[in-house]
Amino acid sequence: MSQQKPAMHKARKRFGQNFLQDQGIIRQIIRSIAPHTTDHMVEIGPGLGALTEEILDEAGALDAIELDRDLPPILRTKFFRFGDKFRIFEADAMKFDFKSLREEDDRLLRIVGNLPYNISTQLIFHLLSHHGDILDMHFMLQKEVVDRLAAQPGDNHYGRLGIMAQYYCKVEPLFIVPPEAFDPVPKVDSAIVRLIPHQTLPLVAKDLKQLERVVKTSFTMRRKTLRNNLKEIISADTLTTLNVDPSLRPERLTLKEFITIADWLTEQQG
Repeated sequence: MSQQKPAMHKARKRFGQNFLQDQGIIRQIIRSIAPHTTDHMVEIGPGLGALTEEILDEAGALDAIELDRDLPPILRTKFFRFGDKFRIFEADAMKFDFKSLREEDDRLLRIVGNLPYNISTQLIFHLLSHHGDILDMHFMLQKEVVDRLAAQPGDNHYGRLGIMAQYYCKVEPLFIVPPEAFDPVPKVDSAIVRLIPHQTLPLVAKDLKQLERVVKTSFTMRRKTLRNNLKEIISADTLTTLNVDPSLRPERLTLKEFITIADWLTEQQG
């Protein structure tokens, strides 16, 4: 994310870069995040530093993770006055060990970022694996991805991403960001979402990998029923005994029902 895009750096398609330049939107995002001096702030993909500057002014310190090697020198110069309170890790956030930051001072991480569409889902799954190290997350995403994160059973956007995100987190869509807030202008609306990891999971699967397998298999073909999609791992009769209707399509099931199926399969293996 950035303010005015200087001529020295051209947005790169391969990194999915669209630089935020609307000052009103930037202020609205900062109000939603509400950074504080006691927070361990982490920004993924700071771009040219629009949000970075505001967060540093509020929190006094920030760790940034940036993949584009041309940007860190620009950012280090821009925020030189913050000294070692501003750190840039030249790394791929998809492979970054967020636990290492948590272990430095034992503060839960507050993560913010403008996530490129082409990696947003994978990156969110990576971050969910670190849910115990995170206080909250504020992301700019394509509106469609936010809709998927927040979707409830029966919604068109309900699927694997929303189910697993809601297993770990409370999902709060905040507001829409129009295309003209960026340079270059994207072809879609964006939105801000807040993810707050549960301190204690409200529903707990006996085997998380089994739950992930059941959810993924259930949505192999969205328009088909559970009877068809799950026939290789569980029978329709067994689903009925578990009080799950095998004639339903997967988008009709609650998280609790997916856990019920996964727990039964785990018990059979035990």
